[in-house]
Amino acid sequence: MKRKIFTIIQIGKRGDLQSIAFDYALTLNIVLNILVLVLETFDALSAHAAAFRALEVLTTLFFCVEYLLRLWTADLLYPSSSPLGARLRFVFSFDGLVALFTILPVFFFRGIVAFRMLRVVRILHLFRLNARYDSFNVITSVVREKSRQILSSLFIILVLMTAGSICMYNAEHAAQPEVFRNAFSGFWWSVSTTLTIGYGDIYPVTAAGKLLAILLAFLGVGAVAIPTGIISAGFVEKFTRAENAAKRFPDVSSIGEILVAPDGELCHKTIDELRRSYGMTVHLVLRGDLTLLPESALVLHPGDILVLKSDKLAKPAP
Repeated sequence: MKRKIFTIIQIGKRGDLQSIAFDYALTLNIVLNILVLVLETFDALSAHAAAFRALEVLTTLFFCVEYLLRLWTADLLYPSSSPLGARLRFVFSFDGLVALFTILPVFFFRGIVAFRMLRVVRILHLFRLNARYDSFNVITSVVREKSRQILSSLFIILVLMTAGSICMYNAEHAAQPEVFRNAFSGFWWSVSTTLTIGYGDIYPVTAAGKLLAILLAFLGVGAVAIPTGIISAGFVEKFTRAENAAKRFPDVSSIGEILVAPDGELCHKTIDELRRSYGMTVHLVLRGDLTLLPESALVLHPGDILVLKSDKLAKPAP
């Protein structure tokens, strides 16, 4: 029974109607819970506060049951850990913390602003449903592969904003001592200018300050575009690599790709285990910029892309 429940509460697979139905029910509860969170902020709907509260409690009870089931089946999610260790890993995992912070503010700490704000964390439940689909996995894998380039570009932006804030403080402090009181005031202006927001609450009035603002605005447009270009290039590389890998096997009738999720059932398994347990014939393993041959003893890592053939991928005959 534990194995069956574990299969149901995981992300639904094609053909598993019970698991897919659970995903739809979870999605409906998330949407209703967020809808209540939004509607209760309207003063015109204050007369329905009791109904909103009841709906919030009902949907949260569903989250409670889901949390307890995931806690109970955590040893199946982390088979390499002891029963207690697996449950602790789940409690402190991203999914576990999101689930816990979704539940607690509803029943406790309702009068404390900081804990009431945690109710917004329930929106992150939606990431859990998309965690193993291609759209979310492509984004996370690209960011992970290009993390060094992205961090380098963010460092450049930080240096640019810091230099701009100090220069603007020195240029404007004498003319606007109440506005540019310290370097932090200049940093706030520098952030809003570099990121092309420009709130208008702080702006230069001296000639030197205006020239500096023009220069920083132009530099900011180029600097902010750097991480965007890196991520866009990463998307192009990833899709091109996947297409080229698929074209290497034109004689294979049913070929597909699977991304190895960090907490998925394929993670840390060997190629031989995939062949024996799932009937998969793996042709290539894409790991970052490397293309690995699927040797029997090769252990799969999180983020690996499997180019494989499986009878389950073949379309049924008409």
